[in-house]
Amino acid sequence: MILLENEYVKASFEPRGAELKSLFNKKTNLEHLWSGDPAFWGKSSPVLFPIVGALKDNAYFYKNKRYEMSRHGFAREKVFKTAQISEQEVLFTLESDEETLLNYPFQFKLCLRYRLEKTSLSCSYEVFNPATETLLFSVGGHPAFAVPLQKEETYDDYFLGFNKDQCLVYHKIEQNLIDEETKELPLNDGKLALQHSLFYDDALVFKSLKSDCISIGNKNNGHGLQFSFEGFPFFGIWSAKNADFVCLEPWCGIADSIHHHQQLEEKEGIVSLGAGEHWKRCWKVDVF
Repeated sequence: MILLENEYVKASFEPRGAELKSLFNKKTNLEHLWSGDPAFWGKSSPVLFPIVGALKDNAYFYKNKRYEMSRHGFAREKVFKTAQISEQEVLFTLESDEETLLNYPFQFKLCLRYRLEKTSLSCSYEVFNPATETLLFSVGGHPAFAVPLQKEETYDDYFLGFNKDQCLVYHKIEQNLIDEETKELPLNDGKLALQHSLFYDDALVFKSLKSDCISIGNKNNGHGLQFSFEGFPFFGIWSAKNADFVCLEPWCGIADSIHHHQQLEEKEGIVSLGAGEHWKRCWKVDVF
């Protein structure tokens, strides 16, 4: 386990999947990350790469060849190389190899860089294309935040606050794929009351979210967090059924639609990275 710490917070990470496992506020003695209880969902913050969500029939076609890949890709199960830059920064690296090339015929270098600054933790995704051909990929975050934070509280004590939206337009997921019909979810002064039932039909998927900051707040006290993200065209909000967490998921990429023809080059949200090019996106969480 890798540990980062300053006077305000401490965070721990697992090299498998470069996964954030704990985000603890030392001033309030509150753990903000989901425990990863396997009775509900055994992950806490997996990286989604080289796809986000599911492929239709768990497969895609590239240059007339069929490849198979499971939901959210393979990076979350791979052991990353680790370089601890300082007490407050760590870099995880995953590169293509003979195994990844079997079902993903692209050379790549994926880096996750975590950094503490006062009460915040930032996570940067950096992708490098070392090849002479274009690299096609998607990448996304899946951090699960604890709700409630304290035993005497309930899930219904909490809300999500959106900094630029007054009504949410979302897509439902049908058998792991995106339904093209949309539904509306009105907000009350930019706030959405959390209820377990919101996620009984899987995640809420957004293609046109205006907000670039979402807060998790408690209507009875001042504890919570702010989750900031820029440059992610898609977003998911999810929890396992009746579990005490909520995932805030910024995505550059999205699951296939129910009518998709499975051609990778025409996949919605796919990122094209030219030979020798570098790509970067970042999210940040500030706890209080």
